[in-house]
Amino acid sequence: MPARDIPLSRTLTATAVALAPSAAAFALLVALEHLEAGPAVLAFLGIALLTILLVRRYLAALARFRHFVEALSDGRAPELPRLAFAPAATELAAAAATLSQRWQAEARAREALTGSAQAVLDGLPDPLLGIDGARRISRVNRAALELLGPVPTQRDLALALRTPVVLAAVDALLAGGDTDRKTLGFALSGPPERDMLAHLRRLPRPAADGTQVLVVLHDTTALVRAERMRADFVANASHELKTPIAAIGGFVETLRGPARDDVKARERFLAIVAEQAERMRRLVDDLLTLSRIEQHEHDRPAGRVDLAATIANLRDVLQLKAAARGIAIAVRGAPPAAVPGDPDELAIVFQNLLDNALNHAPEGSEIEVSFAAPKEGEVAVAVRDRGDGIEAHHLPRLTERFYRADPARSRARGGTGLGLAIVKHVLTRHRGRLEIKSVPGQGSTFTVLLPEA
Repeated sequence: MPARDIPLSRTLTATAVALAPSAAAFALLVALEHLEAGPAVLAFLGIALLTILLVRRYLAALARFRHFVEALSDGRAPELPRLAFAPAATELAAAAATLSQRWQAEARAREALTGSAQAVLDGLPDPLLGIDGARRISRVNRAALELLGPVPTQRDLALALRTPVVLAAVDALLAGGDTDRKTLGFALSGPPERDMLAHLRRLPRPAADGTQVLVVLHDTTALVRAERMRADFVANASHELKTPIAAIGGFVETLRGPARDDVKARERFLAIVAEQAERMRRLVDDLLTLSRIEQHEHDRPAGRVDLAATIANLRDVLQLKAAARGIAIAVRGAPPAAVPGDPDELAIVFQNLLDNALNHAPEGSEIEVSFAAPKEGEVAVAVRDRGDGIEAHHLPRLTERFYRADPARSRARGGTGLGLAIVKHVLTRHRGRLEIKSVPGQGSTFTVLLPEA
């Protein structure tokens, strides 16, 4: 700042402070008659003019120093000022410049470290939240944003995770209880609802961003569902086998006792025993098929399958069963070229779908097998019946083992409840998928999508 831009009031104030000792000294000398008043006043005015000039220069130097420090605090790199009339300020400016450079280097290092830490957190597969001493969210990673949606940082945890058991556990850790970590399970409301495991830990000391408690969430939905499916599988398999075994045992006991000499009863009971034995055979065969497919489900088949020939062979095999109920099996559309796959396993897929269609199609109706034009690298084959259809809430679970939309009807027609589960696992091995559409009263369409060769 030039000296002329220094406010006059600031100059006068500084000059008055600087001249006060001189004025007192001249007054004392005049009072003691060591100096005459006239020469003393002239000398004092000369000193005052020189002091004003020096003060203005000094104030200008200090102003330049102040602007230099302000520029440093704004993150700029100004040129070091030359302050001839304030050598101490020159030294201070050099020290401030050095200190500013160090602060900026440390700030860059902190930013790099913070960015690296956030990158590491974003790379974690499990959602993570940092909680400060006021139970506010101080940090989140990408997995947490994907699970919980937009998480409001610097806001209470309850706004993102409305789970009382988790909030209570966080409060207990922040209060400094006997333990510094907790693990608890809870259900995260959906849709869809998820089973979660929360790992909470209190840090030994608050982090730079204020984090005092880390909350790591682990999605155990698949594990819980697998355990539930395993338990259901054991229960269902036991039930499916127990019923025919009990029936066979009862009829054998009857044949060995009261009906020993009753020819008509014996023939009727033996027919029932044979039917129940056949039911067990089908169930065991399906269980063995499912187990065999699961063993190499992750190995992609290397063969090639002619879908048109496969469908034609199955139609010939099932034609007698269809004709008995007056049902026609129609094949429409241009068949695709051969697709990658295992011929026997894909034959099982379409046999199960056609069997289901025959079991649910009304007498005198038509089952349609249609080939759709390949698109987006996929080949589509749809099997449609015009039966009663399936309610929408059943559709997501149809490929579960032993799940039936109509259990009584399925068992009456010899179904094992494993057909669609086998279809799903075969298609998984072939990197394909199954789409199910159904309208109650209008029928169902099962579409097999396979990768194009």
